[in-house]
Amino acid sequence: MNVNQLGPVSSELLNGVPPAPHPHSITRIVLRPSASPMPLGFFTVAIATCMLSSLQTHILPITDRPAVAYVVLPAFVLQIIVAISALMDRDTIAATVMASFAATWLVDALIFVTNPVGADQTLAVFFFVFSAFIVMMAIAAIPKRALFAVLIVAVPRFLTSGFADATGTPWISTLSGVLGFTLAAVSLYTAWALLLEDVRGKTVLPIGRQGAARAAIEGDLAAQLVGIEHGAGVRRSL
Repeated sequence: MNVNQLGPVSSELLNGVPPAPHPHSITRIVLRPSASPMPLGFFTVAIATCMLSSLQTHILPITDRPAVAYVVLPAFVLQIIVAISALMDRDTIAATVMASFAATWLVDALIFVTNPVGADQTLAVFFFVFSAFIVMMAIAAIPKRALFAVLIVAVPRFLTSGFADATGTPWISTLSGVLGFTLAAVSLYTAWALLLEDVRGKTVLPIGRQGAARAAIEGDLAAQLVGIEHGAGVRRSL
């Protein structure tokens, strides 16, 4: 019998060389169980947004801006923690959203405390650019309907904030504040729904998950592992 007819593995055995193991047989991916950071993230969005909207709708006087800054600043810290946790849990879109919102709280807090020259126009440009970025994040988050809803409400909220800072028009500022309270309400609902879902291990309040987002909750372990080799923490190159 021709040795070549035995195939590469059999040829190696005949030559006294053990066959190289298949990568799938020697690779182990260890998953680290962790709690979902998203309820904390959305609760933080709601609270910080309510504080800023209270200024815009004149529930709090403009002289309270430094005090509001000290309340909003911890929101930056909390949301950075949430973003890092989401990165470790391999949820890129959630981490990006939370880190981005954290940046807005830090910017607002620093502006309120220091009140630098040109703050309003600078904030206007920042909010316009951030609004465009939120649209891109919302498109990516469509399967996660709860996150998508929060982002869709956030777009007009930050866009009107930009116009309010650019023009100084009081009614636009008030409108932005009202939209901010709407964003806070949607964020509170999302946080509550995700908290109940995580505690009870099933969907309690509807949040409209679809596709992979729905399979992540309703699928079995095999569904969770599909495509894991392509995850950012597993593949060799980002």
